[in-house]
Amino acid sequence: MKIKVCGLKDPENIEAVAALKPDYLGFICYGPSPRYIGQLSAESFKKLPINIKKTAVFVNENTQIINSLIQAYNFDVIQLHGDESPEFSHSFRDRVTVFKAFGLDENFDFSRLDNYVNKVDYFLFDTKTAAYGGSGKTFDWGMLENYKLDVPFFLSGGISLDNLEEIKKINHPQFYGVDLNSRFETAPGVKDTDKLKQAFDIINKQPIINEIRS
Repeated sequence: MKIKVCGLKDPENIEAVAALKPDYLGFICYGPSPRYIGQLSAESFKKLPINIKKTAVFVNENTQIINSLIQAYNFDVIQLHGDESPEFSHSFRDRVTVFKAFGLDENFDFSRLDNYVNKVDYFLFDTKTAAYGGSGKTFDWGMLENYKLDVPFFLSGGISLDNLEEIKKINHPQFYGVDLNSRFETAPGVKDTDKLKQAFDIINKQPIINEIRS
């Protein structure tokens, strides 16, 4: 299972989290968010291991700004968290990997995703809120049984040390990774590395298979 830690903005904290070797680090490029990277220097990324994919999170941003930030920070991935169309999402795939995020509630219609097939690389399923994520709230994971497409997805929304074991029991062929954010913070945009390390240990722990001896 891939691990994405999202919503970092402090240079020292970024370096400390990177030392835990997540697969993805997420940076919020959306001004209203308390985790907005603001004037974070691109120099902060130069020490990051090359195998960690730097992910920029946008909400209904225009093409020019997205392209300029991809170039300035050398992002590997963009995560589109607003109302971006399939065509808009697809327009960046020649430069970066594209995640398309959707907020889920009990009324979510998975047929909305059909037009994004072959337009994006991954979906990210979060809890629907007015603030476009970072709420620390979960949604009903049983809904994932209604997802039938072949596009792999990340699970987000209220993931914590208290529910990771339950998440590991989700049996879906396209369940690709988890997105860790607000439940692992000491302050918005600053992660608790001790909690993250515990989470990594839980996620990476292999189930014990009892051998049958004759």
